[in-house]
Amino acid sequence: MQTLEQTRRLSFQQTLQSARRTMLLSEILKLAFDSFRTSKVRFALTALGMVMGTASVILVITIGLTGKRFILDEIQKIGTNEVEVEYSGGGATGAEQLIYNDYLTREDEKAVLAQVPSVRYSSPVLESHDRISFGGGVVKDTLVLGVSPEYRNVRNLLVMAGRFFDDEDENAHIQCAVVTVPFAREMFGSPDAAVGRTFQIQGVPFTIIGTFKESVDTFGQSEITDETILIPYSVARYFTGSDNVKILYFSIRSMQEVPDASLEIVRVISSRHKPNSVYKAQNLTELLITANVISNALTVVLVLVAAVTLAVGGVGIMNIMLANVRARIREIGIRKALGATYREIKLQFLAEAVIISLAGGLVGTLVGLAVPLSVRFFTDYALPAPLWSVAVALFTAVAVGVVFGTVPATRAAQMDPVEALKYE
Repeated sequence: MQTLEQTRRLSFQQTLQSARRTMLLSEILKLAFDSFRTSKVRFALTALGMVMGTASVILVITIGLTGKRFILDEIQKIGTNEVEVEYSGGGATGAEQLIYNDYLTREDEKAVLAQVPSVRYSSPVLESHDRISFGGGVVKDTLVLGVSPEYRNVRNLLVMAGRFFDDEDENAHIQCAVVTVPFAREMFGSPDAAVGRTFQIQGVPFTIIGTFKESVDTFGQSEITDETILIPYSVARYFTGSDNVKILYFSIRSMQEVPDASLEIVRVISSRHKPNSVYKAQNLTELLITANVISNALTVVLVLVAAVTLAVGGVGIMNIMLANVRARIREIGIRKALGATYREIKLQFLAEAVIISLAGGLVGTLVGLAVPLSVRFFTDYALPAPLWSVAVALFTAVAVGVVFGTVPATRAAQMDPVEALKYE
C-alpha cells in the first residue's frame, strides 16, 4: 500500500514538473515574440541574411540537379545501352599469326541475337577508306562504313534530310548512301540539296538518300567523323572482298542489363571461335556511373559554398543578439532578481535567435522554391525541386540559429544580477 502511495506521489510530481516546463517554454516563446514586436525592423533585417542563405541553398541544389540531369541525358544519347564488341587478337600461333585472324562475322551477330534475349538491335561495321573529290580540286580521305539498317537505332542517329536505308535496300544491294551534314554541305551546298544526288566511291556511283548527324557531338571520339559515309553492309562487303567484320554493335533493352549482356555476348562469340581468340566488349555504363558520382560531388560542393551565405547570416544574427543583450542588461537583472534561472535566461535568448533564423529560413525556402515552380508553370521544362532540399535548408537554418545564438544567450545568462541592476 505504501509503495502504491509513493508511486502516485512520484507520478504527481512528474506531472507538475512537466506542466511547469511547458509553462516555462510557452513563457519564453511569449517573451521572445514580445521582443520582436517592439523591434520589427531589427528582426526583419536580421532575418534577411537567412532568407538569402536558405534561398541560395535550394537554388544551388536545383541548379546542381539540373546540370546533373543534363549531363546524364547527353551521355545517354551517345548510347549507354550500347555494347561494342571487337576482335583483339589471339587464336593463332607461330607462322599462322602472319596470315590468320579470327575476326568477327555476321554469323556471330545472328548467334548473339538468337541466344541473348536482352539484345534489342544490332549492326555490323565494315570499314573502308576512299579518296573522294568534292569539286574545285578538293580531294579528301573519307571513311566508308558498311552497316545494317538497325545501325541508326544502335547509335541514336538523327536523320536531318531524306531517309535512312532500310531492309529492302540491304537485301536488294541498292547502291545508296547516307552522308553526314558537313559532307553534304561541303559537296552539294546543303543537306536538302544533297538528297538524290550521285557521287562515286571507288568508281562506283552511289545515290544519297539521306543526311544524318549524331544525337550528341562526340568530338571525333566515335567511329563517325565529318566525312563519314554510311552504305548498306551487303554492298560494302563487295569492296573488301571478305565477310570479316571489324566491330559488332548491340543495343540492350535497358541500361541495367548492359553488364550481364556484355558478358553473355562475349561468351556466345568466344564459343564460336578458337579458344585463344580474345574479344572485348565495351560500353558506356562505367562512364555514366562516373559522371553520376562527379555530378553528385559537384552538387555537394555547391551546397557547401551556398552554406557560407548561411554562415554569414548566422554572424549577423550573433552580432544583433549581442547588441540586444547589451540593450537589455537591466531587464536581465530584474528577471534574475525575481528568480529567473541561468537556464531560463539562456533559453529565452537562444529561442529568439532560433526563431529569427527559422523565420528567415521559411521565407527563403518559399523564395527558393518560387524559381523552379515558376519555370514549371510558365514553360514546358521542369526544374527539379526535391523536398529533401527544403529539409536540408530548414535544418541548416535552425542549426545556424542554435550555433550562432549560443554565445549571446550564454553571455546573458552569466550576467551578475547585482551588476545588471546597477547598469544604466
